[in-house]
Amino acid sequence: MPVLIVCAVVLVDAFGVGGMIWLPLLAVGPALAATTNGPRGVLCVGVLAAVLGATLGTREGVPDSELAAVLTALVAVTLASGLASALRGRRERVLAAVRSVAEAAQHALLKPVPETVGPFRVAVRYSAAAAEARIGGDLYALIPTPYGVRMIVGDVRGKGLPAVGTAALVLGIFREAAYDEPDLLAVVGRIERSLARNLASDDDFVTAVVAGYPREGHLEVVNCGHAPPLLVRASGSVVAVDPTHPAPPLGLRALSGEVPSLQVLPFADGDQLLLYTDGVTEARDHGRAFYPLAEGLERHVCDEPARTLTGLHDELLAHVGGRLHDDAALLLLRKPAMSEAVSAGSRSPAARSSALM
Repeated sequence: MPVLIVCAVVLVDAFGVGGMIWLPLLAVGPALAATTNGPRGVLCVGVLAAVLGATLGTREGVPDSELAAVLTALVAVTLASGLASALRGRRERVLAAVRSVAEAAQHALLKPVPETVGPFRVAVRYSAAAAEARIGGDLYALIPTPYGVRMIVGDVRGKGLPAVGTAALVLGIFREAAYDEPDLLAVVGRIERSLARNLASDDDFVTAVVAGYPREGHLEVVNCGHAPPLLVRASGSVVAVDPTHPAPPLGLRALSGEVPSLQVLPFADGDQLLLYTDGVTEARDHGRAFYPLAEGLERHVCDEPARTLTGLHDELLAHVGGRLHDDAALLLLRKPAMSEAVSAGSRSPAARSSALM
């Protein structure tokens, strides 16, 4: 493109009105080259523009003083553009390094969730508002334990590195306590005590939903100031799981004195549970209208959690105009029917191999 611009200026000058009218526009070439090329490319475009400018100026009888002024300006623009190109390249390399570190931190903090965990089919979608960093203050985890599958979805107050540090603390405690504590409320209690010791400010807190599947057909939910999960029955109806006794966010129990309660819900084959953060429900469109998550879930729910979340996420981005302004996490799990599990197992490579043997 920079070379084409230089050639276009030369052609206009050659076949139009010549002289000093068009020659200063040759500086556009190296200036534009700085946005896409390295310093060497900028220099090549600048040399080409200077040679063509000197040739045209001499052929058309431009006074030496005016031609020298044009060429001096062209050299100055080329040098400045070369410096800008070098700085741009350096910033791009730094950004690439930051992205690689952020990706490593994300994989360490928010470990990938497999498609199948225990008896559940699972899908996760996470979008950080700081798109270049790719990590934020939202957190999630889903792990099998001796006491059944347990999961957490939460949102740390604040942004930036302090929020990431708090999220890492919560996830570390959850993963350890989920294996050690038979009681789900005891898991929440350990997270609460650790946050009370380690939060930097009394204004800091973490909203979270901690859930578990201790035995067949029973789902346990503890809500600590977080948005209510959405329960999708096998029939397709969507119900918000509002807490029976609202509890404060994690880290604020000492101020209120209230303790969270344990809700036990029936969870049958074909049922699904969606956990999410407020970056989803507080996303607004250009008219300042919130995204209707329950209605969107009813539109996109299907037997494949990954496909459901893909439809929800795409609709969410369309609602906000393509860019979220807050971190957003979605975790969906589905309890397939026994017939589905047997069918999936029969289609697996291992099952086919066993049948052939």
